[in-house]
Amino acid sequence: MAKKLKDTEYLFISTYLHSRERDLLTSARMERMIEAPTAADAAKVLTEIGYGEFDASSQRELGSILAQEQEKLFEDLYRFVPDKAVVDVFKVKYDYHNLKALIKAHATGTDASDRLLLDAGRVSAEDMRRAVWEGDYGVLPPALRRAAGEAVEVLSATGDPQLADFLLDRAYYAEMVSAAEDTGSEFLVRYVRFTIDAANLRSAVRTLRMKKGAEMLKRVLVEGGNLRAESIQSAALSGNLEDLYRSTGLRQAAELGTAAVNGGSLTPFEKACDDAVTAVAAQAKSVPFGVEAVISYLAAKEIEFTAVRIIMSGRMAGISGDIIRERLREAYV
Repeated sequence: MAKKLKDTEYLFISTYLHSRERDLLTSARMERMIEAPTAADAAKVLTEIGYGEFDASSQRELGSILAQEQEKLFEDLYRFVPDKAVVDVFKVKYDYHNLKALIKAHATGTDASDRLLLDAGRVSAEDMRRAVWEGDYGVLPPALRRAAGEAVEVLSATGDPQLADFLLDRAYYAEMVSAAEDTGSEFLVRYVRFTIDAANLRSAVRTLRMKKGAEMLKRVLVEGGNLRAESIQSAALSGNLEDLYRSTGLRQAAELGTAAVNGGSLTPFEKACDDAVTAVAAQAKSVPFGVEAVISYLAAKEIEFTAVRIIMSGRMAGISGDIIRERLREAYV
């Protein structure tokens, strides 16, 4: 584990990020976007807080502007964060997202459309594309390199892209935990482990809802959270997910998950999972300076990007404001 940096070493970046919080997408701004006369008017709210202009009738341009904002976020933080590994914990998922898309595309003889790739990972999308197409993974970080080789072998042997995805998901969460531990930040480790608990709860509920059993649960559940995968599998199969999660911050989500398994809507369940993760991240708000300020801001921006996608996609599709509100997660600010 890396030596934990002193909180005072984060004084400048903490002050800088706190000043940037005024430009986050607040609940009031979300409401303005929902109530705006047109999707174009909704997009203007985003330009007010620093987003670039884009065609509010184009899903492709929406995806492009969000990708640009993600890239800007990481570039900005990389300049000032004393320990770049803290930022890398949040970049890991984009590496695995791109790797999944490229491995499947290569296996089917198609090209992964640029809109499927996000240039926000530790490895550029172009370097990742070249590695997969040439079968040379030397440019990838060690854990990602091993996962890529194993996923390609599994897909080649079975022809089942889902099995390759399961393998990559397991590798992603394992690397995320390892990366968080290497920073020496107890808060970041706690946040990552809770995120895995939420992901496992989602996987369990979706598996049960599809009437799948123990074999599928064994494949989709991952280690690294506060709750062991075996315990979650046992609780899911015995109908005791609520009991297992009762003493955790995911209690309400587990209750809604049980309702979803029994035919209820997945929307409130998914929202409750995300809101619970947000609540953990928000615990860092009270810390004036330190690594927590960086983690808090990164989590806030991820929540914001999700909200932008939900609102703008809803406006483009002509979905009512009430339905968009039902899908929105709790705002960080």
